[in-house]
Amino acid sequence: DSSDMNTENWVEISKIIEKQYNQYDSFVILHGTDTMAYTASALSFMLEGLNKAVILTGSQIPIGARRTDAKENLITAIEIAASDKISEVCIYFEDKLFRGNRTVKVNSDHFEAFESPHFPALAQVGINIKYNIPLLRNKDKQPLSVSENMDNNIIVLKLFPGISEKKVKIIVENSGSVVMESFGSGNSTSNKKFISILKKAIDSGTIIVNCSQCLRGSVQQGKYENSSELKRIGVISAKDMTTETAITKLMYLRGKGLKNDEIKTQFKLSLRGEITV
Repeated sequence: DSSDMNTENWVEISKIIEKQYNQYDSFVILHGTDTMAYTASALSFMLEGLNKAVILTGSQIPIGARRTDAKENLITAIEIAASDKISEVCIYFEDKLFRGNRTVKVNSDHFEAFESPHFPALAQVGINIKYNIPLLRNKDKQPLSVSENMDNNIIVLKLFPGISEKKVKIIVENSGSVVMESFGSGNSTSNKKFISILKKAIDSGTIIVNCSQCLRGSVQQGKYENSSELKRIGVISAKDMTTETAITKLMYLRGKGLKNDEIKTQFKLSLRGEITV
């Protein structure tokens, strides 16, 4: 079950691709839908110098069932992987090819399980496969290497009205990095005690990044008064990154043994097309 996915599994998948990289033109990974967006995001960072297609796909109905969507998803994923047009980690699902680190699972009841809320589909599939050529990433000229160390000392803090400052303090003080899911365009409470807890944690070396709880829209710290304080104390804007990508990107950067300032600098950059520039 993909709910059991962990960083060791990501390393295992990456190492298999690395070992077989020169023997195959592309790779298709069959994966459960629940954590597929996390795996696609993680692999996009871990597979450094990737210049071949790595496409994840799966189904909402098991392949042995009569009405399964698995067969079409698998066949089309293989056809796209063999096209030599894709050179990045993607998810193919229900007639759409998405950049992996832009994708979120939004539905557990319908075939359209995934969306890419901040970036158009790389391809639409009907009778023909129509590629969005200007959006496709160029082949990387560097040789493939796998970043095997993924530091999972990260926690997600989802804000809600009336959240306990005591609980926030416990969370942020015991985590190397925090992905904070804020309101709207990056707003939090203006409560001075809450802000001081975050500031003390940041001053002590905790990295806090700001993601929006909204499916669509970008974090814009400073747009409103309640996000200006976050910017002032050193909270990092995730811009239009998904939560899945923010988590796996922090795992990747922390795993490289970078200093905090280097992690913050790299996090702000679009390393694999995960941020709209």
